[in-house]
Amino acid sequence: MDFKIAVLKGDGIGPEIVEQAIKVMKAVGKKFNHNFVFTEALTGACAIDAVGDPYPEETHRLCMDSDAVLFGAIGDPKYDNNPKAKVRPEQGLLAMRKKLGLYANIRPVTTFPSLLHKSPLRRDLVEGADFVVVRELTGGIYFGDKGRSEDLNMAFDNCVYTRPEVERILELGFEYAAKRNKRLTVVDKANVLATSRLWREIAQEMAPSHPDIEVDYMFVDNAAMQIIQWPRKFDVMVTENMFGDILSDEASVITGSLGLLPSASVGIHTSVFEPIHGSYPQAAGKDIANPLATVLSAAMLLELALDLTDEAKAVRDVVDRSITKGFVTEDIAEGKAYKTSEVGNWLAVNL
Repeated sequence: MDFKIAVLKGDGIGPEIVEQAIKVMKAVGKKFNHNFVFTEALTGACAIDAVGDPYPEETHRLCMDSDAVLFGAIGDPKYDNNPKAKVRPEQGLLAMRKKLGLYANIRPVTTFPSLLHKSPLRRDLVEGADFVVVRELTGGIYFGDKGRSEDLNMAFDNCVYTRPEVERILELGFEYAAKRNKRLTVVDKANVLATSRLWREIAQEMAPSHPDIEVDYMFVDNAAMQIIQWPRKFDVMVTENMFGDILSDEASVITGSLGLLPSASVGIHTSVFEPIHGSYPQAAGKDIANPLATVLSAAMLLELALDLTDEAKAVRDVVDRSITKGFVTEDIAEGKAYKTSEVGNWLAVNL
């Protein structure tokens, strides 16, 4: 079968790690008789430098016309370190989410047995941890009205949610829980925030329609603590935009490396698949960045966007073998460390 894949490599290590995922997808195509057509476009700091827009209209048209988007990372120190910059790479990411209707970010948090000793948590706490964070992606404080006073001594960011926005993300949370261990944790701050009280009210209204799902409710500060104290407690966690941003980053660390976890952003139009880590500009061009999270994001792309479950499993299996055999980059290597490109080549050949 033929599939059109939009490739947004972005900034920093983005081009290097995405290139390895493309190698693996090409190997999948050869093994399973698929044809993936990869078309590149600009986004992030490189797009600002080229055309002054972090998410150009040409890039958006390509994404809309594709079956899925494989995305690297965005961010550049020259923008990060300039608080007065009027255009930022991250604005491109927010624009892409909004224009593509990507209202949900799906982050699986999975531990790898051979890397448990690299987790900051004790082995007995983290072993067997396996849960999914479902984060609302197009509402909340990131998209609310914001501004500064004329004298610049006051600033505001409004957090706004509507019933339809909350209902659709909660329904997705229930769907994921039904596919897994039938446990859903709704995370909010309903003791303080009006938007959180709306979330909890709607979740309580929806729960009786899903009698097979065990639902519990947790304040965000308690959830942050329990991710560290008892990560195996969770199955599917669903929450609003900012809470999800923070908690999913916290959860990712318990696996031992940010370079291992993929994510998917899904919604109304084309879905986007990307590693959870940033652009890591210090490593850009050095061929040392861990490509496994991006390769696993490609596995999510195969499964969720293209319904190629056997192909996705083949990718996950070969990643597991590379970790077990120690054919990995320096961030998780015990002995010899391999280059980004060498890991990509090994995965493609051994798939």
